[in-house]
Amino acid sequence: MGNLCACLSPKPVNRKKPAKRIANPPAVSSNSSNRWNRIRSSRQEKLDDALIQEQARAAATIILQQHNGNLPFDRSASLRYPTSGSKKNQLPRSSSSRARSLTDPLLQPHQLVNQDIKLDDLETNHFVLVHGGGFGAWCWYKTIALLEESGFKVSAIELTGSGIHAYDTNNITSLSQYVEPLTDFLENLAEGEKVILVGHDFGGACISHAMESFPSKISKAVFIAAAMLTNGQSTLDMFSKQAGSNDLMRQAQIFLYANGNDQPPTSVDIERSLLRDLLFNQSPAKDVALASVSMRPMPFAPVLEKLSLTDIKYGSVRRFYIETPEDNAIPIALQQSMINSSPPECVFRIKGADHSPFFSKPQALHKLLVEISKIPSI
Repeated sequence: MGNLCACLSPKPVNRKKPAKRIANPPAVSSNSSNRWNRIRSSRQEKLDDALIQEQARAAATIILQQHNGNLPFDRSASLRYPTSGSKKNQLPRSSSSRARSLTDPLLQPHQLVNQDIKLDDLETNHFVLVHGGGFGAWCWYKTIALLEESGFKVSAIELTGSGIHAYDTNNITSLSQYVEPLTDFLENLAEGEKVILVGHDFGGACISHAMESFPSKISKAVFIAAAMLTNGQSTLDMFSKQAGSNDLMRQAQIFLYANGNDQPPTSVDIERSLLRDLLFNQSPAKDVALASVSMRPMPFAPVLEKLSLTDIKYGSVRRFYIETPEDNAIPIALQQSMINSSPPECVFRIKGADHSPFFSKPQALHKLLVEISKIPSI
């Protein structure tokens, strides 16, 4: 992102007129040439000075806001002169259990974290990121960079048959097989070590499975636009609640039958022409391009599997949910239905986020993850 001033600087306006082509141009004396160079240099210096002054004013505005206790402004406000004291620019406090509304602040990683935060005082500073169906560890690249630059430890898990994991997705026959890389990771944690488990999309069902198996190793669980199921429910059961209401999902799904067309599907892929509309409708084009060449089919058997979740294990882990209101894959109504069926400790919302906030609103997501890490033990 470069330094703060570079982030805020406007693009220089190109005022050059098209060059005129003149046959046999007259000779120019060295004196007039030197004079023109001096004039051009003087104009450039004035433009540079004006640009530096504008950058300095913008940076000073942010510094004053932070000094006075105001929080970072968002893209909907002026990038040069944000209105100080505006409620729209203030981020909500973690003590509230109401749904949150965050936009994507245009700031550096170290500015997104309160300066008084002491990582050593947290129950854990280790995040474990679990991708959704069809995704891979690659989708977290922005989140990994932001968290690590803020001093956190981050592990992004590559689930079986996902990302660069060398396994045929069509041969996955159970949820436990699919999440084996995650359960192996948790099993090998040092004695007494805890992590914050973060799941996106179908990764919500995956971290739920892990919470039931390793509750003592998980400090908090964060569901991001994720399948947050109840005991005895499958992900397919969850999606069936919106049957008939999500035409885009039905159009985008491509079922694969590795065992023959007379057998149940073995995996499901996404039609590339509908990828942006379904998963990345608010995301940058470069991230959509990355996804279009990186996503793999999702195993179908785990989607059918009903979870066995108990209060004494799964229920003992603190849960938090992050809503994505512009989501076309798991619409906000379905997210809220899951929240109402099994209320987490706290619900957050990232304003303007699509199904993939790690692309569409990476800094707002980062801010929330850090805020959740700071919530003290009950």
